[in-house]
Amino acid sequence: MNKKEINEIKRTFSDDCGLFTVNHVVTAFVDAEKNIKCKTNQLYNTIPQDEAELIMINLKKVLSGSIGKNLLEYSFPKDAYLEGGAQPFMYETLQSKLLDEEKVDNFLNAIVGKVEYVSTYTIFMAHCTYSVLKKNKMDEFEDEADTDYNFIVTALCPVNLRIDGLVYDEQDNSIAKKESCDRIVELPSDGFLFPLFNDRAPDINGVLYYTKNAKKPNTSVVEELLGCEFSMTCQNEKETFKDILTSVVGDELDYDLITAVNDKISTFVDQNAHETETPTIDEHKLSSILWEAGVSQDKLEKLHGVYENAMHGKVFRAVNLVEDKVTISGMGFKMTVDNYHKGDVSTAIGKVIFGVADTAVDVNGIGIKMDGVANG
Repeated sequence: MNKKEINEIKRTFSDDCGLFTVNHVVTAFVDAEKNIKCKTNQLYNTIPQDEAELIMINLKKVLSGSIGKNLLEYSFPKDAYLEGGAQPFMYETLQSKLLDEEKVDNFLNAIVGKVEYVSTYTIFMAHCTYSVLKKNKMDEFEDEADTDYNFIVTALCPVNLRIDGLVYDEQDNSIAKKESCDRIVELPSDGFLFPLFNDRAPDINGVLYYTKNAKKPNTSVVEELLGCEFSMTCQNEKETFKDILTSVVGDELDYDLITAVNDKISTFVDQNAHETETPTIDEHKLSSILWEAGVSQDKLEKLHGVYENAMHGKVFRAVNLVEDKVTISGMGFKMTVDNYHKGDVSTAIGKVIFGVADTAVDVNGIGIKMDGVANG
């Protein structure tokens, strides 16, 4: 799913949209011992409005965040289509429209049994229908619906214990200790949408995974429950990119080169900001960026082997490589500046380290060489 398709679903994900319907909603509370303590399965329009609004907020949150960071699309591998695999399991649940209690229980039990969670949590799951209007050649919506996009969206929300301690007691007009405690359902930490909405039509060959923490996603959701091969996180991509840069450029690495490479990638992201597809950087594009940043041809000859060993045919999501600030550390100091003032950094570093030789200095975690500073 690209940005345009995700935004289309997000815009329609509302009680006020005449093209969108939440049909059945399943909720379940799971304790720390992986026991389902309670479960409901009901028509959405029978749920009290205040509760329905909160459920809607949690479900819609699964479609939020940045593509490539919080939202990751996964295609089912071949073995996921085998009998008992994740794809037919997901598809059967979708086809049931959450009306078959046995299939609902099987789905909930699969989540509880396969997903690793560190605390108690609540599961929200809904079967929804979006009537997809046709578009004309001018990319404008027509009045006639083209197809129905039926999907299941699931949110996994941590439940935390809140003890307020001392509170104001209006009845006694005093400050007293609150004896009771509350279990608060927070916004989802993980979730997924099935099937995908590709080319404005259902695509049962993949699933969209949501994570609140892009640096530490819950891999058990992707690998164990959804049966997909987990790809690199944004932090993994950034670290892999740094390793490639260090291995290829070697002794040519310096402050100016690192910031130049970052500028080139940032420009590439900005140039593609209005594109529906997420901009990616493959080996060819990376070679072009490094060449334009000033890396010599001799160094670039090593890129093919280094890139293949690190990426195994995969590509970088460009937005995950951009550094918004410049952080320099070494000799017991650390300084961070925004990109607008990065041109003054070389002088600032020189004043701090006083030209001491053999000093390890890192720029955004990459060892560099500068005048009077040895390669870190």
